[in-house]
Amino acid sequence: MPVYWVNTFTSIRDPERLRLYVDLAGPAMLAGGGRFIARGEPLAVLEGESALRTTIIEFPDLEAAVAAYHSDAYQQALHTLGDAATREIRVIDAAPPAE
Repeated sequence: MPVYWVNTFTSIRDPERLRLYVDLAGPAMLAGGGRFIARGEPLAVLEGESALRTTIIEFPDLEAAVAAYHSDAYQQALHTLGDAATREIRVIDAAPPAE
């Protein structure tokens, strides 16, 4: 069953380095078997305070998501991002199919 990588930025200190990170991280996720479901700024914030960039990426399984994170290409993206932003990343199961 697929899993979803949810990356939520909690602060952005350097938008230019974030842009460089995005340019590197996107291809790394695709190479790791990921498929972008959603990404960008929230259209509405219904609860909470953060209105920063969020990304949701579908992977075929947990192993693929973890391998993508540890890949050389994604680690290069993380190195480029450095302390330019603070994020939370979660990998969650897909909802079971409706019956």
